[in-house]
This record gives sequence, structure tokens and C-alpha cells, in this order.
Amino acid sequence: MLHNHEEILRKVRHDLPTDELLFDLSDLFKIFGDTTRLKILFALFESEMCVCAIAELLGMTQSAISHQLKVLKDANLVGNRREGKTIFYFLADDHVRAIVAQGFEHLIEKEHDDRIGVIEQ
Repeated sequence: MLHNHEEILRKVRHDLPTDELLFDLSDLFKIFGDTTRLKILFALFESEMCVCAIAELLGMTQSAISHQLKVLKDANLVGNRREGKTIFYFLADDHVRAIVAQGFEHLIEKEHDDRIGVIEQ
């Protein structure tokens, strides 16, 4: 029996994002692939912070933190404001929190499901 996939293919082709948007999305997700950047984002969930505070929190140099903050800022994931000579960093918007939270919830859910599976066996 032959399947006619024309209608579904037409719909999917119509709704599929452009390659450019998919490349940009891929690049965005690559930024989340670094544990230092994730630690910085989690820290900024709690409060805006300056580079020296983040460096102290993570036990890293200020230059290493500044480098990661530049990557996050270039991707519009964090913003900053100046107060005198100090620059404070913060999450750019609620989307950043939602992206990280969704990923984290996915991991926690899988871990929970795996534990339940072991208990039920």
C-alpha cells in the first residue's frame, strides 16, 4: 500500500523555519552548551551582579567571567547597566529564564521518571 504524504509535506514545508533562522537557533543553543555560562545565568536568576561578584561566586578570574559575559551579551541573553565605574549584569528578559528553566525541568523530569521506573521494577 502506498502512502500519500503530499499534504503533510506541503504543510511542514510551509511551516518549516528558514535555514538562516535554524542556524541562528542552533548558535543560540550552542551558547547554553557551556557550564560556566549556565552558572552565570543561574547566578543572574537571583540578582543582578557585577563581574567581580560573579568571579568570586564561581571561583574564576574576572577576565574569564568578562569573556563569558561578552558571549552572553552578544547573544542578547544578558544586559548591563553602569553605576559609576561598576557594570552590573542581569538577564536580558524572561525568555532567558524560561529557556534554562525548561531545559532544567526536562532533566529533572527524566531523572524522576528514571527513579520511578527503578522503584516499580
